[in-house]
Amino acid sequence: MLNRCNKLLEMARADGIDAVLITSQINRRYFSGFTGSNAIILITPDRRMLLTDFRYTIQAKAQSKGVFEVIEVNRAIDTRLLADELKRIGAKTIGFENETMTVSLYERFVKELGSGLEFKPVSAIMSNIRIYKDADEIANIIAAQNASDAAFADLVKRIKVGMKETDVATELEYLMKKHGSECCSFDTIVGSGENGALCHAIPGERRLQNGDLVVLDFGSKVNGYCSDMTRTIAMGRPCDKLIQIYDIVREAQQRALNALKPGITGKELDAVARDYIASKGYGECFGHSLGHGFGLEVHEAPNASTVSTYTLEPGMTITVEPGIYIEGLGGVRIEDCCIMTEDGYINPVTSPKELIIIE
Repeated sequence: MLNRCNKLLEMARADGIDAVLITSQINRRYFSGFTGSNAIILITPDRRMLLTDFRYTIQAKAQSKGVFEVIEVNRAIDTRLLADELKRIGAKTIGFENETMTVSLYERFVKELGSGLEFKPVSAIMSNIRIYKDADEIANIIAAQNASDAAFADLVKRIKVGMKETDVATELEYLMKKHGSECCSFDTIVGSGENGALCHAIPGERRLQNGDLVVLDFGSKVNGYCSDMTRTIAMGRPCDKLIQIYDIVREAQQRALNALKPGITGKELDAVARDYIASKGYGECFGHSLGHGFGLEVHEAPNASTVSTYTLEPGMTITVEPGIYIEGLGGVRIEDCCIMTEDGYINPVTSPKELIIIE
């Protein structure tokens, strides 16, 4: 955590920023280790302050491991203490999380921290630090994915025709927790039959039927770190067209995985899968991006899309998840979550990709 704070301050000061204010829960956790819901952090050249209330002081001291000075306040936003510290160091500029801070909170800080203090955005700086995962982060991601793979292996033994989508989602979420997930990394997606054409299908009352493809998109969390995977399975033998689009999506994903290496751009990677799907006549049926980064958040930088500006480098994460969606018929998506290395990538997803048919 100390290295992360020093890196943040170094990059901020290179941009003319004297101190950094951290208000979002995700970045509080990343830079301090604190997971509670109410706190504010101020990082200056010689001080790291974590302000929180009575409910969390013991927790904050334990989780921040001495890197932060934990200060108990009646409410986490104690502008008097912040103003005193900024005055002590003679700060002229302060970095704030422009992508997450509300307008009302921003206006309050501007008003109460004193005139003459310039607020400068630092969300991009924080994102650029978090985009590179260290060994501990990678270990947590792999552990999260292991829980998801084990849950999927159990689910295919239990899922059957007649189950409601909501029942499938509930079972899958239980199995992820059973295998070590602390919670889901996002709301589980279960789209059966024609509902599979909904990219982010919300599990409903529809019952699984013979001939359905079922899109299952789910993820686990371990120590706050997310996994993300999608598998599409069949309830009995589906029609020939559904089998055809399944094979196209599987090949598109494999081509993208074959191309995945340090130095490829997100735009280039997206094009590998997108161009193949288009060549088979389904280009208009693949309307989302190929992938996104993941870590403490299930969607974070970088991305792989038609407009991506990122070049993939070691330490970055990226999902590879092409899909085809046909209104009134159904959909297919296959997704792995990958971690870039010096010479390629780690794919911690072990679940099979050949079409599983539940008889």
